Amino acid sequence: MAFFLVLLGCAVALVVIGAVVDGMLYLLSTGVLVVIAAVLYLVVRSVSRSRRRPAH
Repeated sequence: MAFFLVLLGCAVALVVIGAVVDGMLYLLSTGVLVVIAAVLYLVVRSVSRSRRRPAH
């Protein structure tokens, strides 16, 4: 969970800097990609956790 929060924090910082500073649109797009990666990481982690539980 800490890794997800670090990724999310970095993404928010990149998006804010990319949106505010003129000519830094590539940071905005990088931030969006990091958000997508963080969400995918969370989904994969939750799916793998649900499959590890033994069926009774």
